[in-house]
Amino acid sequence: MGKSQIRWKRILLKVGGENLADEKNYGISFSRLDLIAREIREVKELGVKIGIMVGGGNLLRGKVISKKGVDRATADYMGMLATIINALAFQDTLEKMGVVTRVQTAIEMQEIAEPYIRRRALRHLERGRVVIFAGGTGNPYFTTDTAAALRALEIGAEVILKATKVDGIYSSDPLKDEKAKKFDEISYVEVIKKQLKIMDATAISLCMDNHLPIIVFNLQKRGNIKRVILGEKIGTIVDSRERSRPFPTLQKDFPAKFG
Repeated sequence: MGKSQIRWKRILLKVGGENLADEKNYGISFSRLDLIAREIREVKELGVKIGIMVGGGNLLRGKVISKKGVDRATADYMGMLATIINALAFQDTLEKMGVVTRVQTAIEMQEIAEPYIRRRALRHLERGRVVIFAGGTGNPYFTTDTAAALRALEIGAEVILKATKVDGIYSSDPLKDEKAKKFDEISYVEVIKKQLKIMDATAISLCMDNHLPIIVFNLQKRGNIKRVILGEKIGTIVDSRERSRPFPTLQKDFPAKFG
């Protein structure tokens, strides 16, 4: 495939922990992780610059354990540590396939990963490395969806690819409601008004304010990441429904070189 066919050249891929879980919906399935990593390698070989935000729900969800009596801030920090475990698993899998990566964490732990520094992340992307973001925003009460929106804007991503287990956004849960309607396109405002829980309201609002589109798609179907990158109509696109404003580009918004 020629590079001229690529629709999205700089992406933030949001991979929730549920996509990494084993058949019991817990822990890390390295066979599943291997399949995802192979798709990422294929996309990288097209020349696409890739940032990945990982969740930790396959190991621990702060919001869930806080309901069992754990202090909410403490529970969220525990959840952030879970995302870092997933990020290291991602890094190991990708690098065994020859993909050079860097893990950057919002919570400093320099023995195993870099602290998140925006200019350093941009430099890694320019050098063709895949940057894996972990630790959310580093703050309790904020989800990894919000962290994905924030990091996407900081690195000049053209789109957020929200990987899920369903093939887009529905009016209700398609696994429970046979009459659920799938949306091919939907606006940020409609997502918020209809209370569609594909991403939290903070993340949607951040994308809306900065005209950053979101594509929700099924990661379980082999080749879907590449199909999205090449502009195929996969999943659901969330945007302002207005195409007059160009998407941000690194060349326009950032200097060519970084210190």
